[in-house]
Amino acid sequence: MANTDNQKALRAEIPAAVPARGREETGGAAGKPIDLSIVEDDRRTRESLVTLLNARKELRCVEAYPTGEAALAGVPGRRPDVLLVDIELPGMSGIECVAKLKAQLPELRVLMLTTYEDSYLIFNSLRAGASGYVLKNRPAAELIQAIEQVFEGGAPMSMRVARKVVAFFRQLPEPASELERLSEREAAVLALLAKGDLYKEIADKLGISLNTVRTYMKRIYEKLHVQSRTEAVAKFGLKLPK
Repeated sequence: MANTDNQKALRAEIPAAVPARGREETGGAAGKPIDLSIVEDDRRTRESLVTLLNARKELRCVEAYPTGEAALAGVPGRRPDVLLVDIELPGMSGIECVAKLKAQLPELRVLMLTTYEDSYLIFNSLRAGASGYVLKNRPAAELIQAIEQVFEGGAPMSMRVARKVVAFFRQLPEPASELERLSEREAAVLALLAKGDLYKEIADKLGISLNTVRTYMKRIYEKLHVQSRTEAVAKFGLKLPK
């Protein structure tokens, strides 16, 4: 459960929710909102998040779960575009919940929403398959932006968190043999990811379709034994965008 100060900070953002933008400004199909689900055990925080997200025309909260166990039962049937998960949940942790859901739904985009900024928790969140990591005490506008970035294939997180992730992976031995398994085109995709390009931008630069980029990403994850964009980039010491 989030601490009281950060819960209040998040709820304080609700009355002044950022102005809604048209769906055409996001990476999805025109007219179709981004479907979201939430896993948060604090009732007031959970309800505040639902209110915030549903205030946006391009977002739609389809379900909110109080526990990881409830999310495991509901998310596979709902198949949201983006899942927001709190780390500290009663019973099953948020990290364990993400790992189990990613095993069932490899394409699920996950954004960790928490008060913690611990390198160990960050590492395990990414290893579990989280796409991004946002602190609860950040403004609502940053949360909305992070959701849109994750949906578009990005890996949003604060620079402080990004530095910790990179520092953590740089302590690990460099698995050159795994890197050598990548084809020339897969390596090009990974290099563009390291520069901060979104899937659509990679497709445009390489002259391939968006689905082809996703296919390359699936192969990269399998060959490098990773489950997220950030892990793939940081594992080999590539520089994250500033």
